[in-house]
Amino acid sequence: MAPVTSPRTSPTPGPATGPGTGPDTTPDPEPARSGLSGGAGIFFIVVWTLFLVQPLVVAWQRRDARGYAGLALVLLFVAVYLSILVGRRRAMRSSGFTDPRPPRALLGIAVCALLAAATCLALGQVGTATAVYVCVLCTMTLPRRWGLPAALLTAAVFFASGVLVPGWEPDGTLLLSMLAATLAVWGIQQVLVRNAQLVQAQHTNRSLAVANERNRFARDLHDILGHSLTVITVKAELARRLLAVDPVRAEQELADLERLSRDALDDVRRAVEGYRDLTLPGELARARQALATAQIEADLPNATDMVPTQARELFAWTVREGVTNVIRHSHARHCQVVIAPGRLEVRDDGRGPAGSDDAGRGGHGLLGLRERAAALGGSVQTETLDPGFRLAVVLP
Repeated sequence: MAPVTSPRTSPTPGPATGPGTGPDTTPDPEPARSGLSGGAGIFFIVVWTLFLVQPLVVAWQRRDARGYAGLALVLLFVAVYLSILVGRRRAMRSSGFTDPRPPRALLGIAVCALLAAATCLALGQVGTATAVYVCVLCTMTLPRRWGLPAALLTAAVFFASGVLVPGWEPDGTLLLSMLAATLAVWGIQQVLVRNAQLVQAQHTNRSLAVANERNRFARDLHDILGHSLTVITVKAELARRLLAVDPVRAEQELADLERLSRDALDDVRRAVEGYRDLTLPGELARARQALATAQIEADLPNATDMVPTQARELFAWTVREGVTNVIRHSHARHCQVVIAPGRLEVRDDGRGPAGSDDAGRGGHGLLGLRERAAALGGSVQTETLDPGFRLAVVLP
């Protein structure tokens, strides 16, 4: 029987070049080797050929031309057989467990079959011991859809020779050996194929998990820093304008800048650590302060009790994203947030989303909001008003 070798595993994900990238296709690192790989694999290949000792003994005992020819043929058969299996094993280790090239496999099998036939001509029926190895080669080196039929055909031919060749006898033991070796190697092939497919699925799942985590972190980082940096920018501009006319107020704004930057840093740290306490009342309070700083009239609700528990985080993200876009893009004078049990709207009377990075469906913020809403079975609606813009999240 041929040695058991482990398949080379499939590509593993490498680092992506940016958020939202899909699974990578860089080569995998060398997989862990099975117990029958390395030197053990070569050992079992060689041990398996010891079953050809009987033809060698018979050839040596004859001490005639046909005996010496049979001896040489058996040795040559062993050499070709070992070279084919070792080459197949190396190919599996270097290029993965894939079907071999049929022309090359057929050539090796044809050479071994001719040597087996020549051995039978030289030594008689004892030379049919080589048939087991030809069956193994068919199963081991041919593509899976050809290997098993070819091996069964080889077994049938060699068994029939015991019936048809004068002086030979039907050899049930040989037939059983050929069938057992064929089925054993075929079973090993199937196990290796399934293992390779399992490894591929595991690598794909890990790759998708990494990509999803990149998307989540990119979305959260945008939502956190986009809002915080917008407020910091507005306050910095206000403080610069107030330095000459109202130094006391400018100092207050600078103190707010320091507090906001520390809060943003704390939010980033919490995002990296995987936890962040986001509440709807807290976001409404931050939105009211940010709108006041940007000199935008705010019409925000004070009560959030009617919002279902599972919708609170989504609505908090909606307030953050909507108010951030109002401050950053709209040049609005008025902003209104309307909350209902299954709906939240952010309206403004500005110029709408035209020309902004988050316009329509393309912005990271709105894309992240749509993903969060979809996870709860909801949807994000955007509408250009005259004047203004409306962002709404609706849950079923």
